[in-house]
Amino acid sequence: MKLLVVILNYHVTDLTIECLRSVAPEISSVPGMKVAVCENGSGGDAEARLRDAIAAGGWDSWAELTAVHPNRGFTGGNNIVIRQWMASADPPEYVLLLNADTLVRPGAFRALVDFMDTHPDVGVAGSRLEWPDGSQQSSPFRFHGIVSELDRGLRLGVVSKLVSRWLPCLPAPNDASQVDWVSGASMLIRKTVIDRIGPLDEGLYTYFDDIDYCLNAKRAGWQTWYVPQSRIIHLEGASTGIVANSPKRRPAYWFQARRRFFLKNYGALYTLLADAAFLCGFALWRLRRRVQGKPDTDPPHMLADALRHSVFVTGFRLRNVENPALRHT
Repeated sequence: MKLLVVILNYHVTDLTIECLRSVAPEISSVPGMKVAVCENGSGGDAEARLRDAIAAGGWDSWAELTAVHPNRGFTGGNNIVIRQWMASADPPEYVLLLNADTLVRPGAFRALVDFMDTHPDVGVAGSRLEWPDGSQQSSPFRFHGIVSELDRGLRLGVVSKLVSRWLPCLPAPNDASQVDWVSGASMLIRKTVIDRIGPLDEGLYTYFDDIDYCLNAKRAGWQTWYVPQSRIIHLEGASTGIVANSPKRRPAYWFQARRRFFLKNYGALYTLLADAAFLCGFALWRLRRRVQGKPDTDPPHMLADALRHSVFVTGFRLRNVENPALRHT
């Protein structure tokens, strides 16, 4: 098999069906392409609706549905499908992680596969992510660090300019370019990378899995590239409700994934400094916001939640992110 596209559905069945509808015209663009949909513990009639849609659309020649319960998060749901196909008689040369809240522009899959075919030293490649009006979303990125955590909390323009070379968001290039990491909303992985470093880290559950994977691929000698010729519409945050500048409270698993990412990849001292940088910067921002009378657009309880989930409170033991679905099983 040339390409396996993996799509997870979790409480976004309508979006998943629309995503499949956008995928259908692209199947012939990559000979030897299959789509694996994972109904990731939504419950209700989600599985039946997806099966009916695949049958009604005539997509069953290229789309297969796997249903799991309870929800396994982004990492666990993807890994169930990845492991299944990697152990098959015809494992895919490439695996594309594609969010359910996406719509595929014409030629998006072909552009990624062609690029990887001609760049054998590249292990991971990501698409240009767009809003429905065609404007670009944040992608690609630099790796996070202590300086970027300070800036994320402080939000002071003069400081952001001084440390701009260390901030995660990169100016979007018009041509394919090597970067630190790309969004898991549309991320193509070479089979040999999966063979070398394994699938996603299920201990992360959801969030920080894409940056973690690209970092570990880099440490194993593989490059990550951004390929803007592959264009994907991304309805960001449809499954979780977490988007940039969102007033919604961040769930515990977001903070736990962040802590696990730093501890796993950079160690205890670095994580302590990263936590301190964000907490100090964000506390100063909250004070400045009050003094200057700026509107409060931060997620509720952000400072208290960040402190509660920091290593100052939780310690330095590397923990798996708690799966909220397991509380009810």
